[in-house]
Amino acid sequence: MSQKKHLRIGVDLGGSKIEAIALQADGREALRKRVLTPRGDYAGTVAAVAALVQEIGDGTVGIGIPGALSRLTGLVKNANSTWLIGRPLKEDLERALGPAVRIENDANCFALSEAVDGAGAGARVVFGVILGTGVGGGIAVERRMLIGRNAIAGEWGHNPLPLPAQKDLPLPACYCGRSGCIETYLSGPGLEREHFGLTGQQRSAREVAALDGEAMSRYVERLARALAGVINLLDPDVIVLGGGLSNIERLYSDVPRVWGRYVFSDHVATRLLRNIHGDSSGVRGAAWLWNE
Repeated sequence: MSQKKHLRIGVDLGGSKIEAIALQADGREALRKRVLTPRGDYAGTVAAVAALVQEIGDGTVGIGIPGALSRLTGLVKNANSTWLIGRPLKEDLERALGPAVRIENDANCFALSEAVDGAGAGARVVFGVILGTGVGGGIAVERRMLIGRNAIAGEWGHNPLPLPAQKDLPLPACYCGRSGCIETYLSGPGLEREHFGLTGQQRSAREVAALDGEAMSRYVERLARALAGVINLLDPDVIVLGGGLSNIERLYSDVPRVWGRYVFSDHVATRLLRNIHGDSSGVRGAAWLWNE
């Protein structure tokens, strides 16, 4: 049997890029490639994923998507890449690639990656958070994903922001059809909107973070409130941050100083950590789906 047969191939199907990686049995990276996502084009997206995997070679295939497969229909649901919603993605990819395809939510893949050999290695319960264009969450328990009966375990971003105060109003509308979702406050666009509302200045999330003004102070406090709800419910050993906003250094010192106000305990031992695998964590987690 060729070495390629032992490869674990992971694909991260994002809104702007599709990345594929091949891992050897010991977790070492053998190959990586990325292409632009054909936004709004479902058939083009399927073809791009299939072409990447076929270029890498033979192996098991795991795919992380910005949504989930419905347990009722098998179709994609809850995807912020809206052209995937209602589509038989698993069926279409298996038609193109063969039956060895597993698909899970990208935040679940991120959590799995960081639990297996990332910032959460050795921890029993890991909550993985994506802070980027959207906000997602995933749960790994003893290096295995917790998916849930409805395939929505860890969907933290579409809960309401806890304890909204006057400065949090009016509740912003979310693409999911609700208002006041955590995602609308803690995503990159949410941070940009907050800064614009306070100053009238249009700045990127990265620029707003560098300014370190009132918008960032509000961001820290809201993230602390939102994560305190996770701790009260799940009580994880580790919370690992990923996505572009995970690079904001002050989050790791300031958020734990604030979240104790909202956690139902006299002491908070949960650690807040930056991811180890960077923007490769999701694609690595997709490859590790075949450890499940």
